[in-house]
Amino acid sequence: MTKTDVAPTKSSQARVAVQRFGGKLASMVMPNIGAFIAWGLITALFIPTGWAPNAHIAQLVDPMINYLLPVLIGYTGGRLVHGQRGAVVGAVATVGIAVGASIPMFLGAMIIGPLAGYLLKLFDDNIGHRSAPGFKMLVDNFSAGIIGGLMAVLGMLGIGPVVQWITKGLGNGVQGLINAHLLPLVSVIVEPAKILFLNNAVNHGILGPIGVAQAAHAGKAIEFLIEPNPGPGFGILLAITLFGSTRAARATAPGAIIIQFFGGIHEIYFPYVLAQPRLVLAAIAGGASGVLVFSITGAGLTATPSPGSIIAILALTPSGSYVGVILGVLIAAGVSFVVASALLKFGRGKEEAEKAKQVSNGGALPA
Repeated sequence: MTKTDVAPTKSSQARVAVQRFGGKLASMVMPNIGAFIAWGLITALFIPTGWAPNAHIAQLVDPMINYLLPVLIGYTGGRLVHGQRGAVVGAVATVGIAVGASIPMFLGAMIIGPLAGYLLKLFDDNIGHRSAPGFKMLVDNFSAGIIGGLMAVLGMLGIGPVVQWITKGLGNGVQGLINAHLLPLVSVIVEPAKILFLNNAVNHGILGPIGVAQAAHAGKAIEFLIEPNPGPGFGILLAITLFGSTRAARATAPGAIIIQFFGGIHEIYFPYVLAQPRLVLAAIAGGASGVLVFSITGAGLTATPSPGSIIAILALTPSGSYVGVILGVLIAAGVSFVVASALLKFGRGKEEAEKAKQVSNGGALPA
C-alpha cells in the first residue's frame, strides 16, 4: 500500500471520529428538543419583552433553563452510556453542576452526565456483578447513590468552575477583538460558543453589558445584534432542508426554521451542527458577514432582543437602522446558506453521509 493510499484512510478516520463526537453531543440534546421548545415558547410569550407579559408565569423561565434543561441533557447522556442506571446518576451529577454555576450548564451537563454513567458502568462491570443475589439490589442502589452524590459534589466544586472559566476566557477574547476594532472576527468565538450552548452566557454575560454602556450614550449598540442574529442559523437550516444528508434531517429542518427564525429559539439548530461539526464554518462565515454589514451601515439595537427572533430584533430597531439590520440578517443568512450548501456538497454526499452515520452514534440527528 502506498502513502497516497494511506492518507485518505487517515483523513476518513479523522472525519468519522469528529462526526462521531459531534453525533454523541447531538444525541444528548435531540431527545430533549421538546423541552427546549417548551422553554422557548414560555420565554417568547411571558417574559417582560414577550408577546403576553406575565410576571407570574415568567418565573418558569430561569428554573427551566438553569436546572431542567441541563438535568435532562445529563440524564440522557448517562442513559446513552449505561441505560437507566446511568441516566439516574447522570441527572444527580448534573444537579450539582447546575446549582454551582451562575450560567446555564448545557456544556457541563454534556460532560458530567456521560462521565457519571461511565463510572457507574465501570463499577457494575467490575464489582457490582459479583455481589450475592440477596444483596444485589442493595449494592445497586448504594453504588448509584454514592457515585451520583460524589459526581454532584465534583460538578459543583470542580467541573462547573472550569466551564465558567472557559466562558470567561471566551468573554476576554470577544472583548479583545472589540477593543482592537475587529468586530467581525468576534464571530470566530461567538458562533462556536453558541453551538456549545454558551449562547446565553456570551450574549447576556459578555455582549449585553458592553451594549448597555454603548447604548447609554449612542442610543443603540451593535453588540445587541451579534449573538441574536438569526441569519446564520436560518441559512444553515435552509441548506439542510435542501441538501441534508439524511431524510430525517431534511424532514425536520423546515420546522426548525420557523422555531429559530420567528420564535428566536436558536438552540433548535445547534444539534444539527453538532452532528456535522464542519457546519460551524458556515455559522462563522454567516455571523462575520452579518456583523460586517452592521458595522458598515452603523446598525444597532436599543436593547438585547430576547428571544433572538427576527420579530423581536425589528421591534428593538431604532429609526434609521432598519435597512442595516435587515440587510445584515439577510446577508448572514445568504452567506451561511452558500457555505453550508458547499460543505454538504449540494446533496451529492448523501450516500457517503449515510454510511458515516452507521459508524457514528445511532441516536444523533445528522445534518
